[in-house]
Amino acid sequence: MPRRSRRILLASCVLALGSGPVAMAPAATADPVVGTSVRLLGEQVIEHNLDFAGTTVGGLSGIDYQERTGEYVLISDDRSTRNPARYYTAHIGVGEHGVGPVTFTGTHSLRTATGDTYAPNSVDPEEIRVDPWTGDYYWTQEGERTDTVRADPSVRIARPDGAFAGDLPIPGNERMQPNSGPRQNMVLEGATFAAGGMLLLTSMEGPLLQDGPAATATSGAPVRITVQARSGPLLAQYVYPMEPVFTESRPDPGLGMNGIASLLAVDPLDPTKLLVLERAYVPGVGNKIRIYEADLATATNVLDVPISGARPVSKRLLVDLADVGLSRIDIVEGMTWGPRLPSGARTLVLVSDNNFAEEQITQVFALAVG
Repeated sequence: MPRRSRRILLASCVLALGSGPVAMAPAATADPVVGTSVRLLGEQVIEHNLDFAGTTVGGLSGIDYQERTGEYVLISDDRSTRNPARYYTAHIGVGEHGVGPVTFTGTHSLRTATGDTYAPNSVDPEEIRVDPWTGDYYWTQEGERTDTVRADPSVRIARPDGAFAGDLPIPGNERMQPNSGPRQNMVLEGATFAAGGMLLLTSMEGPLLQDGPAATATSGAPVRITVQARSGPLLAQYVYPMEPVFTESRPDPGLGMNGIASLLAVDPLDPTKLLVLERAYVPGVGNKIRIYEADLATATNVLDVPISGARPVSKRLLVDLADVGLSRIDIVEGMTWGPRLPSGARTLVLVSDNNFAEEQITQVFALAVG
């Protein structure tokens, strides 16, 4: 996109967002994905505890496609307890006839501002996105909330070799305060670039403490999506109405959870339409993974204000992964648009986080959308 067009698009986004309770106007028109067909192209399961370059492959919680190189980048949520916090690059054959083997091509440790690798349990990586302007990596991490430790979440920037390149500011309401802020392990999970790379949108996994209780089998929960300029300024927050947990846990009720695991812009130029991956897990039952198309255009901006009375984001179901014929549904946490098919349909590539557990799998699969 020409530099002048980028400036105009960013200006339109800023004017539309503002700082008060305004609706977000689209900067570009994109065809919605809801209403189109969704079908499974194929799947691959990566060997458990696969050794690659002296690291254990697992905990893959984010994925992004680099069209320029044809490679995928995948981030591990290893909290530097098995190996230093890291990401991988890989080739994944995605086409009309299925999904080919996952071939890892590289790995790099993520680095601190001092150039060191992260100490054990000092960081909790979740989502990774390739900056469409620079090729750098923007990645989220969840921070920590325990009885003795409160560490804020963050959005960090890494060079392709893992070197630290900066932090973005986060809203004050996402900081770990004694009686407010994120719940433990329900923090920054989703991230996506939008508006031609001029905006970064991030999401909490669950509701902030001050916004109400987590989702249950009888009630959903309000989750904040934050919009900020790529250089950092915070522009808006919107309330996303997350679904209730799909059933009660067994034999003990009340242990299920639902959360936003990933965000993805529907169209790279449109800042208003997103895919939202809701990932639910219920002990004794299993997982339910649903992908919604969300529209921010008429939602109320609640940046740094209470959500009471706010108009939420609108949403429509794109697909329930129980309906596409997967051999198994594990804890799917990452998604990205892959290459287009000859038919013009888009491919949506997803990855599951096996938590490094023997009873879980690292699954890569692709859907044809349209």
